[in-house]
Amino acid sequence: MNLILIAATTVLVAILLAILCTWIYFLWYMRKSFSQSPRLEPDGLANQSSFTSPSKLTEPMHEGMSIPKVSVILPARNEEQYIARCLDTLLGQDYSNFEIIAINDSSTDKTGEIIRRYAAKDRRVVYVEAGAKPDGWAGKTWACYQGYLKASGDLLLFTDADTEHSIRSMSMAVEQMRTLRLDALTAVPRLLCSDFWTNVTLPQLATFLHTRFSPLRVNDPKTKTGYFFGSFFLINRHVYESVGTHMGVRQELVEDGALGGRVKSAKFNMKMFRGEKQITAVWARDLGTLWHGLRRLMIPLYHQSKTGALLSALATFFLLFEPFLVLVYSIWLYASIGGLVPDIVLATNLATVTLIFLTTAFQCKRGLFENPLYALGSPLGGALIAFGFFVAIASAKRKDAVRWRDRTYTISEGQHPIH
Repeated sequence: MNLILIAATTVLVAILLAILCTWIYFLWYMRKSFSQSPRLEPDGLANQSSFTSPSKLTEPMHEGMSIPKVSVILPARNEEQYIARCLDTLLGQDYSNFEIIAINDSSTDKTGEIIRRYAAKDRRVVYVEAGAKPDGWAGKTWACYQGYLKASGDLLLFTDADTEHSIRSMSMAVEQMRTLRLDALTAVPRLLCSDFWTNVTLPQLATFLHTRFSPLRVNDPKTKTGYFFGSFFLINRHVYESVGTHMGVRQELVEDGALGGRVKSAKFNMKMFRGEKQITAVWARDLGTLWHGLRRLMIPLYHQSKTGALLSALATFFLLFEPFLVLVYSIWLYASIGGLVPDIVLATNLATVTLIFLTTAFQCKRGLFENPLYALGSPLGGALIAFGFFVAIASAKRKDAVRWRDRTYTISEGQHPIH
């Protein structure tokens, strides 16, 4: 081997070793997080949770305690496929004191009709027409704010229209709020993967993001990381108002993360639970929504920090896709040249790829409750994520750069990413 090839392969080995060490850390941290994170589960009923027709259970609050009113704020735009099931699971809650503020966010399908029908049958459902959003507001933030204006509860439970709730999710969340004296609570939902591309992409994306937004980090008062899952977060009304309501994050596309960041920054007592047995949600419904979901993550970050966005995109490329891309070269080098250096390159490359498969399979099984065999699609998932992030950066300055829920958005400079 000539000196240039030796130097190049040495650099390659160093990169692969760094990637390998990073994936070792990912696997270690996920195992720690999955085992140590608090769970939103009733005492003695850890294995009893379903999304079937509920029956009324005993009063969740302790004897003699008042039952705070919960206002469920449910924004919905073009959700005729999901909204009825969401309302059914909310109305079936065993909690006794709640209302559902269901906001029709300028839907062009039958979402508004479905909400009106439920409101006519059950007085706990309050229909709200959000109206056209003003300039400077994202659609969902405007709808959530309109729901808040109509809410009368001391506790506000924000959820999404494509979310389903177990019969005790509300009562367990309120019980945790009271027992632990929390100001806010959010639960990690089980994210449903309904198509092939989401099945091979979400495990890698979840693994990549897990170390930043895991319950261990959010619940650690020493970190600055605060985060809410839009499918389920419960917050005291006065705390919500103290951090500026949704008006304070009105331009954010990832408004739940931004609001959680504000709560953590204000030093309120918040906690994240694993709630996969109580709550299910849909992250992407097809390849199109998956693609725009990736853009929705990256473009606001680009406008906050161009360098940070580029480094994040490069990190996803090297961590999620580069080892598979280099594997072909490693095999060629081993077969055509041989020797110690090609042996080391191939061995390091194979170890890295194997660990990526194993870690992704672990995420599939323990984090997403999906078939671990989807980890075999890791090369496709990694390529799609990296390509999506780079394309998002390249088109970030374009007018109407992001399309989400049948709306287009132009992201302005200084708009904040996930906190």
